Amino acid sequence: MMSTEREMIDELLKAGCGDFVVCGGARNAGLVALLEAAEGLQVWKHFEERGAAFFALGRAKDHGQPCAVVTTSGTAVAECLPAVIEAHYTCKPLIVLSADRPVEFRGSGAPQVIEQEGIFGSYAATSFEEWDGRGPLHLNLPIEEGEVDFGPWKAEVEGFLPERMSFEVRSLRDFLDSGVFRGIIAMVGGLEPEDREDAFYFLKELGIPVIADVNSGIREALGDLLVPERVFTGNLPGRVLRLGEVPVGRLWRDLEDHSGTEVLSICRNGLPGLARESKVIHAQVGRVIRGLGPVDFVGDVRDDFLKARPMFGLTDEKLESLPDSEPGLVGLLSVYATTGESLFIGNSLPIREWNDFGQRVTPYARVFANRGANGIDGQVSTWLGATAETVDSWGVFGDLTALYDLAAPAMLPQVECQGRVLVVINNGGGKIFDHLPRLAELTDNQKGAIVQPQEVSLKGWATMWGMDYLRIENREGFDDLEAGEKTLLVELVPDPVQSEQF
Repeated sequence: MMSTEREMIDELLKAGCGDFVVCGGARNAGLVALLEAAEGLQVWKHFEERGAAFFALGRAKDHGQPCAVVTTSGTAVAECLPAVIEAHYTCKPLIVLSADRPVEFRGSGAPQVIEQEGIFGSYAATSFEEWDGRGPLHLNLPIEEGEVDFGPWKAEVEGFLPERMSFEVRSLRDFLDSGVFRGIIAMVGGLEPEDREDAFYFLKELGIPVIADVNSGIREALGDLLVPERVFTGNLPGRVLRLGEVPVGRLWRDLEDHSGTEVLSICRNGLPGLARESKVIHAQVGRVIRGLGPVDFVGDVRDDFLKARPMFGLTDEKLESLPDSEPGLVGLLSVYATTGESLFIGNSLPIREWNDFGQRVTPYARVFANRGANGIDGQVSTWLGATAETVDSWGVFGDLTALYDLAAPAMLPQVECQGRVLVVINNGGGKIFDHLPRLAELTDNQKGAIVQPQEVSLKGWATMWGMDYLRIENREGFDDLEAGEKTLLVELVPDPVQSEQF
């Protein structure tokens, strides 16, 4: 037993994995003991596999190196599926190391036996040979029963170097140099930190309108290039250049039904984000831009700018006149969050509201989000993993998102809590569904089944996990917002009347 476990860990060390999140059990006790006995590894402990996998995903987001979640046998490994899917679509090196009963037990229905081999299907590689380091890896280790006894040992983690993607820039140059067109805009989704500087200077050089998500990391630095997406509602441009992950706004979805708009995406996962025909460059954004070289391009964007600036002004006026509405409070929150060292912005409504109503002047030091599968699962856990070693970390989530992840704060004793602020926008349910026109004609009961209204106070959640607590219902409530040594849970409760008026 011991040689099998040690060999597997040695292979992980060679692959650059020195970060482990362990969920202990009888079957994986040897793995846990081996990791705990090692010098030179970072080992985190969690009792719940789903949250542990998202925490491990956050670690991979933070440092770009592989992080492994270690599970016991049975359905424990199945709990990792949501995080594996997110890692697949965002190209993060999440590793699942699952202990299994010996091979002869497969198909027997014996206790703690399910079909673990290949359980994640196309979402994860299943061997080092087929893994390129740009997505999840599942290693399933059959383990015999036996004594667990590991003494101290020194782990040596080797450098992690994912296989480099080849790419060509001709399609980007042709896209920019093509003949007559009605206009071109850029839409920027989530960007990796190493791509942001290249993307920023490239867009400044082009001088075209930019619709940028907050998790691009460059939104607040774009100045007059930044435009609200509603400028183009019913007036789609001739071309859209997408950089990074799929944008979150409505305009991107509208492109699905408008084949007259030519779309070129540059992204790490190589997926177009549209079901219709479009072009994709499968590569790191920064490498493609550097490969393009100097750009001699002037877009015909004057009319777009003339429309864009007044629309920002009208929004700002509404934020001032309805300060306690959800957009008003989110706008003020976005100013306070600039004091942090990092910002994690949650789905589904928070990131959209931040894009529309957040401050547009001061860039955030670091920005994270889960965007691959566009769901609200595991958000708080991912935030804690991504900022485990960072002081003054801010995370902003919706109420249903928080309720999905109630066990996440179990990791607080193991992470940096100085200045940590956990904000939950408690608007009483999944209010993003109120924004969908096709649901307008539903009955109240039908809407309730979709929106899932709730009247939960999160003060007890703070008490349960030893967090400080602050409830904010209006602008004056921000006067008491002050983070300290312990994590501060801020329950932001917008005025429903003002929100409806907005």
